[in-house]
Amino acid sequence: MTTPLIAVLGSINMDLVTTTDHRPAPGETVLGRGFTMVPGGKGANQAVAASRAGGQVMFLGAIGTDVFAPRLRAVLTGAGVDTTGLRTIEGPSGIASIVVDAGGENSIIVVGGANAELRGLRAGDLAAVAAADILLCQLEVPIPTIEEAVRHARDNGTTVILNPSPAQRLPAGLWSRVDVAVVNRGEAEDLGDTLDRVPHLVVTLGADGARHRGPDGTQTSVAGPAVDVIDTTGAGDAFAGALAVRWSRGPAAALRFACAAGALATTVLGASAAIPSRADIEAALSAGPGEPPP
Repeated sequence: MTTPLIAVLGSINMDLVTTTDHRPAPGETVLGRGFTMVPGGKGANQAVAASRAGGQVMFLGAIGTDVFAPRLRAVLTGAGVDTTGLRTIEGPSGIASIVVDAGGENSIIVVGGANAELRGLRAGDLAAVAAADILLCQLEVPIPTIEEAVRHARDNGTTVILNPSPAQRLPAGLWSRVDVAVVNRGEAEDLGDTLDRVPHLVVTLGADGARHRGPDGTQTSVAGPAVDVIDTTGAGDAFAGALAVRWSRGPAAALRFACAAGALATTVLGASAAIPSRADIEAALSAGPGEPPP
């Protein structure tokens, strides 16, 4: 099986993560238990996830000129991601303020920074999309840029996987060019019958695994391994990146691999820091559904 070539278009942020016993209600002040800064952003997380899961990955995105920028670039290169398509834009990089409670659930505020200024694709970006087996996108960069990439992917036979998060209205022309949509339960409810337009729909179900609906309506459900959850931040991104790597092997095999990756990502604090390697994912798979990985 050849190594899939994956182009990831998306955001890259510095995640500012605070841990606390419970997340504050409106107007409430609570004491935190810890604080850390971890490179993240849905695009970068998925690029790192795909690379660690065994893909050959190029990232298309933007960082700023602030103190976070060098570390953000380093997390991609350290994971073996090609950063030729990572441009620098004057001003701040993207950040995400994340609060994680004792149960591992989180609340997140994202400030786009350089991600919001990623307007239009360069010739090298378009060439990367055309050469890729898969284009993997999310919705934390400007929609017109995503539209351009998806259109170019469809014109050049590149499979398009879209994680439409944060969920929002998208042009009908964009949906018509998507091959696979990856959403969680909440996003599936928000988007409703819009997702009927997509040939392949993958819904992540947290601890319950994931399910797939194919072009003919056939449903496949897959369980994930049992793990001790510490932080769910980035679990969906680990799932999406791993799914892209194994998609060519068929939905069932891809879902099993992705469910294991997503589950393992919940066992470590932070997003990119928690993303498992291919060896870790395969070890979890060998343990079987519902069993703790060795």
